[in-house]
Amino acid sequence: MKKTPSPRPGQSRAGHKTALRVAAEPTGSPMEPTVFFGLRTADPAMQRVFQIVRKAASSDVSVLLRGETGTGKELLAKALHELSPRQRGPFHAISCAALPASLLESELFGHVRGAFTGAVRDNPGHFRLANKGTLFLDEVAEMPLDVQAKLLRVLETHSVIPVGGQEPIAVDVRIVAATHKALRAEVEAGRFRADLMYRLRVVPIFIPTLRERKDDVLLLAQHFIFELNARGQRHIERIAPDAARRLRQHDWPGNVRELRNVIEYAFVIGEGPVLDIADLPPELHETAPPPRSAAPEPLAHSTSDGEEASRIQHALQSSAGHIGEAARKLGWSRVTLWRHIRRLGLAPAKKA
Repeated sequence: MKKTPSPRPGQSRAGHKTALRVAAEPTGSPMEPTVFFGLRTADPAMQRVFQIVRKAASSDVSVLLRGETGTGKELLAKALHELSPRQRGPFHAISCAALPASLLESELFGHVRGAFTGAVRDNPGHFRLANKGTLFLDEVAEMPLDVQAKLLRVLETHSVIPVGGQEPIAVDVRIVAATHKALRAEVEAGRFRADLMYRLRVVPIFIPTLRERKDDVLLLAQHFIFELNARGQRHIERIAPDAARRLRQHDWPGNVRELRNVIEYAFVIGEGPVLDIADLPPELHETAPPPRSAAPEPLAHSTSDGEEASRIQHALQSSAGHIGEAARKLGWSRVTLWRHIRRLGLAPAKKA
């Protein structure tokens, strides 16, 4: 009997989680994603990213992760650490956009007691804390120019001088940086040092957005549903076709993080075993095209309040007073339909 090869560290094929089919529409076979350090995909471009990460991890060179918010930059940074010879060392992360310049310098390079007001004790700083390990510099393009100059010095000398200190302290740290901006454009605009850019982007890795990985949308939605089903608040067995269609149509500016938030919203707002389009946040379905099977015309075609009221009443009657069903027939969300019911002074529906 042929033996199935074991997955590599941090990488696996779909296990019991994705074996549970939370099917949007009938499909030929269950989706089989690649799972890599918490990231899931069936997209070839994303799988190529995993391959590059695996190769880059074996080296000690600096890596620059380029991707939008929510694409998994920190997870990939952790993968680079876990797959590297430094895996037994510490992994530290700091956001360069979250701190003012003076505090960022202290957090990176450390400070000695009395270096400034409030410095009541020595602070080793992230470089020393990450010694023999990996330091992840998130949103590195937001780093002020004066701190960039000091960072470059650390990378050149492999030592840090704490704020208020005199003597350099040797450090052995592998740098992984991340940004959602093009560093070359930042250099041309005078906001980033060219010499530092070349130090940081020895191996640049570009992470695809979720809108570039449309086939991953439902795969990830199914995974999040499986996880949230375990909480017991609601058990979703499938995604309705119109909801699945809308999930695929959305541009996902917040990427995978936004998708998870949308599924969590659906668990709170909706009821029953089917994730319906009415369960999605307003920004996803208020602008969605009306379902192909909808009998009435969209309300946007109404020419008067009288016609609008008539269409709403017709939709409610044909839906037995169910707001969610009437909203779907009209191409609106439940929130929008309720707003028009109140504005027109119509009798409230029997069911929400």
